[in-house]
Parts: sequence; structure tokens; C-alpha cells
Amino acid sequence: MENRPGIGQFKGQTRLPKFAVPRRYGLHLKLDLVACSFSGAVRISLAVAEETKFLVLNALELAIGDVCFADSADQKKIRPRDIVLDEEDEILVLAFDEALRCGDGVLTIEFSGMLNAQLKGLYKCAYVDGGEKKYMAATQFEAVDARRCFPCWDEPALKATFQITLDVPPEVTALSNMPILKEKLNGNIKTVYFEESPMMSTYLVAVVVGLFDSVEEMTADGIKVRVYCPPGKSDNGKFALHVAVKALELYTRYFSVPYPLPKLDMVAVPEFSAGAMENYGLIIYRENDMLHDELQSTAAKKQCITVAGMHEVAHQWFGNLVTMEWWTHLWLNEGFATWVSYMATDNLFPEWKVWTQFLQLTASGLHMDSLKKSHPIEVEIIHARAVLEIFDAISYEKGSAVIRMLQSYLGDAIFQKSLGSYMKRYAWKNAKTEDLWSVLTDESGVDVTNLMDTWTKQKGYPLISVNLNGHILEFEQSQFVLSGLAGEGLWIVPITLCLGSYERQKKFLLETRCGEIDISDFFNSSSNSLGLSEEKDPEKFRKHFWIKINIDQSGFYRVKYEDKLAAQLMKAMESNYLSATDKFGILDDSHALCQAGKQSLSSLLTLMDVYRKDTDYTVVSNLIHVCYNIVKTYYDAFPESVDNLRQHFINILLPSAERLGWESVSGEPHLNVLLRGEIFMALASFGDEKTHEDAIRRFESLLMDKNTPLLSADTKRAAYISVMRKTTVANRNYFESLLSIYREADTVQEKERILRHLAASPDPDIVLEVLNFIVSDEVRDQDIVYGFAGISSEGRETAWKWLKDNWDFILNKYGTGVLFHRFITGIIAPFSSHAKADEVEAFFANRTTLAFAMNLKQSIEQIRIKARWVQNIKKEESLPELVKQLASKG
Repeated sequence: MENRPGIGQFKGQTRLPKFAVPRRYGLHLKLDLVACSFSGAVRISLAVAEETKFLVLNALELAIGDVCFADSADQKKIRPRDIVLDEEDEILVLAFDEALRCGDGVLTIEFSGMLNAQLKGLYKCAYVDGGEKKYMAATQFEAVDARRCFPCWDEPALKATFQITLDVPPEVTALSNMPILKEKLNGNIKTVYFEESPMMSTYLVAVVVGLFDSVEEMTADGIKVRVYCPPGKSDNGKFALHVAVKALELYTRYFSVPYPLPKLDMVAVPEFSAGAMENYGLIIYRENDMLHDELQSTAAKKQCITVAGMHEVAHQWFGNLVTMEWWTHLWLNEGFATWVSYMATDNLFPEWKVWTQFLQLTASGLHMDSLKKSHPIEVEIIHARAVLEIFDAISYEKGSAVIRMLQSYLGDAIFQKSLGSYMKRYAWKNAKTEDLWSVLTDESGVDVTNLMDTWTKQKGYPLISVNLNGHILEFEQSQFVLSGLAGEGLWIVPITLCLGSYERQKKFLLETRCGEIDISDFFNSSSNSLGLSEEKDPEKFRKHFWIKINIDQSGFYRVKYEDKLAAQLMKAMESNYLSATDKFGILDDSHALCQAGKQSLSSLLTLMDVYRKDTDYTVVSNLIHVCYNIVKTYYDAFPESVDNLRQHFINILLPSAERLGWESVSGEPHLNVLLRGEIFMALASFGDEKTHEDAIRRFESLLMDKNTPLLSADTKRAAYISVMRKTTVANRNYFESLLSIYREADTVQEKERILRHLAASPDPDIVLEVLNFIVSDEVRDQDIVYGFAGISSEGRETAWKWLKDNWDFILNKYGTGVLFHRFITGIIAPFSSHAKADEVEAFFANRTTLAFAMNLKQSIEQIRIKARWVQNIKKEESLPELVKQLASKG
């Protein structure tokens, strides 16, 4: 390319030149679902902004045919003298002998390509119809893969309208962003014409062609909502339909802007790399994130389907109507859609208490952001393809958590009004983070830009150390880093606190490294919520007095209390004075402080004992999560003592298991159903023999009757863990039975459940067999993400050797997209020794690419963090004896 006159200047550029910008695309695609190929032509109406001999747009893995430019003023047609498709820079350069004049013109390009198998661009999905393997087609263009389907200006700010036409087999359903305008049948070809779309970005263009059944409903505003399901499974789409209708109605009120398209379609496809994609008017899901089966779907899956639906519909406003200017501002899309999806779910199902469960997202964001290799929420994206790495816990979980923090600080009414103003001001346009802060500042009178820049433009977050000196409460902020090393960050922190009661609250902004507040007025008050008067019994008052920082965990920071305040807080928990959200936060902070070497494991285990009697789903779920992490790390520190630790955790969880039982109860709360599944999975993972006996007995019942009442959808995973923990090469009957269930399962939920636990066997040879199964043709490519999370501690080394041995095969089959990242996080991150981190670095020294470099660095850092934690645990020489005592305590 460098040798072509004038063309080399476009090599290595990270953004397209703006010689010309698109206004309208007329896209005609012809799909051959047997040959898995496509061809087509695109007519792009351009505004030529400056005289130029070059047009530069994006294209990738396409064969380019005839190209012609027609000047709108005189209709003169000009063909380029040179057509260069640069696969490395993913650009198509058209060089003309004479300069194109300023003004309007139409660029026509013919092209062709193959439906790929990597679940990006315009790709093929395999399905079985009447015992025969067939293909359908679907699109996944975010972030930068519209260019794989047709030549285009593939940047989010270059919005245009789209008029799409499809040539397809007559028996299939063809879907796109807009309603069908008309259809024509010509022999064995059906031509489907769609209405022209409003202004939108290329990454939101969508096409799906396949066999479907559908259900539909109208919103109160007359918007037709349809859900497309695999043939014969339309009933499984009714719940997602209900959620979508409610979401459209709710967001129309909340944003004070009506849904702008005439229809909203949602379609479940057999293979999809993400969970779902918010294409304008045509949301595409993987089947198990949209289809709900009353018998086969768990309570957890029903909740996931709801939140996912609310998330994707929210994008129709936040992302599609108002779109980020460039991928640097991705978090504007994902953080807001995540936050508002919980708001909407809480509105529809208040009994689920999802705002308490939201803390699980916050905790995920806090964990990721405590890595040295984290990144700011607003991370500068130079090369567009690098954006794939920031579809992560920072953009989603931290992004949504800081929005919740800001909403809590400004108040609901001002926040909602500001969002409505933002939507109206930037409708059909593009916006940057600063644009949103500007609107919030105007509406609230608070300098939101100054406040929020400290949270979005730098990575990390503060640890707030709290000390009580007489009546003065002292605060100091320092960057929290899991490695234990000091960070340099400084934040404007919205501090909230309550003193002895949730009725006694204060809030202020900590804008400097250190700060203090006088709380003497609380000590001098005549009474408190505990019914104690300081005048009558000051010692008793001080004894029962407690202070909780970060009320309801609304702030994105951690808290470290001086010993006396921590002890008083523990007593308050024992007396049940604290909310579920605050109990969650105290344990989560303590766990992180322990990992970072700022607190001993002995003290963490003592704190965890306080949670024995807790029954709140989110609190107990977090307790289980902490138990899992401690067992994995303790296994590498004191392997001879780990069974005692497991027994201690079994003892903590057994009361909940006995209270809930294996069988569901008619009409019981949703949260009880969620907790039952997690409790029995934990007991099975920790090796409780009674749980294993019950689980295997119930599994045998399932083999006799797939509808057995002894094993519900919510408890099946516990049974599958038990089966696999008992599986070895010498004892593989149950493993074979589980594989048979997988092969015969007619629901994607059942296949997902099994895949999550197949690699849980303690026998490395079985783990190796499972890994080969996961990448075989028996498992859909999209489903590999489930298989790696459940690899047993005993199978870690086998999995790592397998990854190295199969590296070229994996790279060729899966590319370096979203699916590929799970090979890194699932197989590499679980290790916990510096030697292993060195080994991983050596292997990847000449294999790392831009697409997964950050992901790899984060995984290696997590290995080293755990290695340091193991070393710290080993220094607590009395730990094995303490654990033995705890285990015998029952």
C-alpha cells in the first residue's frame, strides 16, 4: 500500500479522514444460507466536505467489485483508478484521477464475503432442523464489525440513515432495524424491503435471517413489540415480551422522551458472542438470556432475563438515541444502561430487592479497579479494535456504581430531570461524558464536572481510614490497591455516615487527603434510638454507640475502621442493628483488606462468624463468595488443613440449608429460591458428605425421570457439582450420564448448567477430557464461556498445559474476540504463585496482541496478588489451630 502514489498517507491512522461523511446508506444484501456466503451493493449518499482525490472508509474480509462515484450536481460518474483494501488497518482507500468537488454525491460499491464462524460481523449460526444441520445468519457489529458486512464509515459519530433490502430464501423470516415495507417473491428468492431508519451509528445496524415463531404485544403508546423464538418455543418468549413492554412504557415516562421507532423486535439466535446486543429496533440475544421455561429456568435465570431485557431496552435511549462520540465514552452507554436496568427491575419486581443485589456489581467493579492494571472509566481508545477490552467490570459495574453514587448525592428528582434534559438536547446526536456532566451541573447547581472527573478520568478508588479521637471523627483517603502498594490517586468523595442509628445521618464531601467532623452533638443528645440516655448512663451509651461509614454502600470506596470502631460495629451487627446492604459492605471491605495484607485472615474468619444467623439472600450470597475465595487461597497455603476450613464453612451454611430444604415451597419468596440454589452448590463444592449423598440420590432419580420432583431447576447445579466431585477415570458412570443429559437436553438452560460444572472433577484426566469436549463440535462456540469458570483446583495445571498445547488451534478457531478472553481469565487467573505468573509471562512474551494485552496483564496481576495473600496467610502460624477449633465448634 505504501508504494501506491498518495495512498500510503492513510496507513496507521486511528480515525478515518473527514474528506467526506455519509448521510444515507442504501444497503442491498443477498444471502446464500447453503453456501454460507453473501454479496451485495451499498449506495452511500455522501457530503464531500473538501475537495479530495481520495475516499477512505472501513472494510474488512470483503471482496470489492465495481466502484463508482456520482456527483449529485451533474450526475457525472467517476470510477477510481486505484482500489486498495488494507486488511491490517481495516480500511478501503479509493483513489481518483480527478478531485471530487465539495457538495453531495453517491458512492456505489459492490462487494461479497463469507458468513464467518467467529460470531462477529455478518456470521452464520448452526441449528438442527428435522435432524439436519442448517444455517441461519445474524449480525454482531459492536464495536467495529459492520465493516465485515459492508464498506462503511464505521465510527459511532458518523451517523446516517439506513434503507436495507434483503434477498433471502422464501421460507425464512428476515428481520432488520425497521418494519418491513414490502416483500416480493421471485422464484426461490424473496426480496424484503425495510423502511428507512432514523439517524444511527453503523454498529447498531442489524440483520437476522432464519426460521422463527413469534409472540407480540402492543404498548400503551401503540408500539408493536415482538419476540422471535426457535420454532415451537414461542411460549418461552412470553416473559421477555412482558418485560420489554413494561420497559418501553417505564423508560418513556422516566426519560420524558417517547420510544422513537415504530416497533421493537427481540430475537433469540442459536449462537451469539455476548449476552445480548441493543441494535436499534432489533435486539439480538443468545437463547439462554431471553427464553424462559417455567420448568427448566431457575429463579436466577428469570432475574437475569429481566435485568438483561431492561438493560438492552434502556440502550434504545442511552446509546442509540444519544450515542457516545467515540469509544472512549463507551461507559456512557454501558454504565448508564446497567444502572437504569436495576432501577427498572426494582420498579417491576420490588420484592426481588435488586438494589441490595446491585452491591454484587459494585463489588465486582471494586475488585477489578483495585488492580494496578485497571483503567479509568473513561479510557482513551486510540485503536478502535482495542475497545473490546473495556467491555469489562470498569465500564459496566464501576460505571453503574459511580452513577448510583452521584444519583444518591444529587437526589432522585434532580437526577431524573437532568437525564430528560440530556436526552432532548442530544437526541439523534453524539455526546461526550462532559456533555452529561454539563447538563447535570445546570440542573443541580452542583459542580458535577469537578466532582465526577476524579472518578472517571483516573483509575482506582479510595480507601477511607476512619479514627475517632474524642468527639472528632478523622478521615484519611488513600488509593486502595490489592497488591498492597501505595497509589497516588485523590478523589472528591461523597461521605455518608450514620451514628448509632439510621435516623442520625451526616454527609459531606471529602475533597482533600485528610478531613474531620465534630460529632459531639450526637454524644450530647438526650437520647438515641437504643433508648439510652447519656446523662443517665454515659458508659452504657458509649458502649453501644456505633458508626457506619458509606450508608447502604452507595459510595464507590472502601472503609477501614480503627480497632475500637470495628469492634463496636461488629456488636451492632450481632444485635441486628445494621441493614443488609451495610452488612454486605462490611464483609466485602474486610475481605478486600485481608487480600491486600491490611488485615489478618484470623480477624476475617472471626467477622464471618457473626454472619452465621443471617438469612438475607444478598448477604449470605456474598458470604458464600468470600468462603470460596478463602478456600482456594488457603488450599495453597495450608493444604493439610483445608478440609477443616471447608468443614467450618459447611457448619456456617448448614442452618440455612436445613431451613430451606431441597424442595421448593409453593408461593415462597423469590429470594429464598435464589438462596437455596447457592447454599446447596456451596455445600457440594466444600464436600459436605450429606449434601453429596442427597444430591446423588436425587440425580439418580433424574436419570429415571427428567421431571422428577426431587430435583428442581434451582438445585440441579448442586447435584451436578456433587456428581463431578465424585467422578474419576476409574469411576465415570455419573459423568457419562451427565454427558448424555447434555446431549439430549432440549433447553439451552440445561446445557449451560451442565457445562458450568463438567470440569469440577478432582481427577486431572477427566478435566482434560472435559476441556477437549468444550471446544468440540458438540458445544456451541458461544457456550465455551461457561465451561472454564468451573475448573477444579486439582485441574488447574492440566488446563494450563492444555491451553499451551492447543494455542494455535484456539487462536484459529475463536480469533481474539470476546469469547477468546475467557480462555485467559478462566485458565490463567486461578493460579496463585509467583513462579506460575513468571511462567505465564514467558509463554505470552511473543504471543500477546493488542486485542487481549490488558486482559492478560490483569490476569497475571491477580495471580501475583493471590501469591502474596498465600504468603501472608502462611505467616499466621496459629491459623491451622484456629481453623481446627472453628471446625469442631459446629
